[in-house]
Amino acid sequence: MSLGEQSFNGQCFCGAVQIVVTGEPVGAGYCHCASCRSWSAGPVNAFTLWKPEAVKVAKGAEHIGEFHKTERSYRQWCKVCGGHLMTRHPEWNLIDVYAATIPDFPFKPGVHVNYEATVLRMKDGLPKLKDFPKELGGSGESIVE
Repeated sequence: MSLGEQSFNGQCFCGAVQIVVTGEPVGAGYCHCASCRSWSAGPVNAFTLWKPEAVKVAKGAEHIGEFHKTERSYRQWCKVCGGHLMTRHPEWNLIDVYAATIPDFPFKPGVHVNYEATVLRMKDGLPKLKDFPKELGGSGESIVE
């Protein structure tokens, strides 16, 4: 099923920042790295990756804070409520809009990344990559489920 030019609305925890994603993501899955686990306060982070032109801040851009732990990931949140929104990945020209931020989007994960660092084993039949796919600078190595 193609999402074509269909749009999905999302927002932070309080609604001060509202976003819209349009079309289809470049990819979706789960990240198990320590940074994503710490940032999301969970054992895994569900991601949807979009080209920047597919992600629009519809309201509240002035309320977005951004933190650069590394040059690879610029994490964004609402400065009003602290709700997490997305992570810009300038090196890859992609934006990770957290799946929980866009609740009506039909999330269909395709891969687990950084599975070598997992604290929550998931037996779902999806590919489990040690780190990242080769096209994103990783080894592309798979780990047995």
